[in-house]
Amino acid sequence: MTTATLDAIEKVRSEFDFTVDKFPLSGPDGMKTPFYGLFRSDNCESVGTAVTERYRCHQTDDVLAITEAAITALEDENIRVRTHFKNGHYVEYAPSNAERRSIYGTADNIFPRFLLRAGYDGRAFSVSLGWYRDLCSNLHMPRSIGNAVSRKIRHTSGLRGKMDELITDFSMLGKGWDAVQEACMRMESREVVLTDFLKEVYGDPDSDSKRAVTIHKNRTEAIVRRLLSEQVRSGRPSMGSDFKVSAWEAFNAVQGYVQHETSRKNGFKGEMDRLILANQDAAVHRAEALALSV
Repeated sequence: MTTATLDAIEKVRSEFDFTVDKFPLSGPDGMKTPFYGLFRSDNCESVGTAVTERYRCHQTDDVLAITEAAITALEDENIRVRTHFKNGHYVEYAPSNAERRSIYGTADNIFPRFLLRAGYDGRAFSVSLGWYRDLCSNLHMPRSIGNAVSRKIRHTSGLRGKMDELITDFSMLGKGWDAVQEACMRMESREVVLTDFLKEVYGDPDSDSKRAVTIHKNRTEAIVRRLLSEQVRSGRPSMGSDFKVSAWEAFNAVQGYVQHETSRKNGFKGEMDRLILANQDAAVHRAEALALSV
């Protein structure tokens, strides 16, 4: 293994230097229950949801196995990782910039990113392929492209014994980068009216609620400001009075608003927290589907 590979693996090991353990939960007066809670060994923080006696906690070694498989399958010795823990392990795998794709000129580029989600909620691990957009520091994992960009990993103990299977999964995901690029270029090639696009995504506010009208107005203005700023930085022509823009610009204005502005208002300070919020947001999902359907 190269030094960069060893560094990536050591980063995951050191930043997830704790176990998640299962302890029985009690009712009033010490009454026994069939449920167990999950707790971090380093700070006793409660993790995930209540589980049954049969539940087996995955550990850092399982995440390390997936990391080693990713590095092997993607054949990129300079792969970088970024970690996060929020009711489970998150690892972002960033291949080198060799796979960069220019969407518009040279100032609007995307790069492949893989995101592992290994939660403590009874759901399977998932690894998704998405794009990091240079212009606005957005990271998005698309849902409208299908199995080409997402894989489920069965939540069993001892993933290190399934390395061949994991490597195959990542190899298939790596091939999905072409589908991701094609989807982004489809968005770029299609024109939408921004006001109509936002109406489809968010709907009309309740005219009887002054607060709803104010929220709608402030959100629309923030999205428009973001889009106009990105047009300047990307060298695109400014949006005219007809509000016509590419579906790519409209989608990223919504996604960027959720990831960077909505998240801060809701107290999400960390970049990975904001990414997770945006990728779970219903408006972002609607914007993606709409941008690919027009």
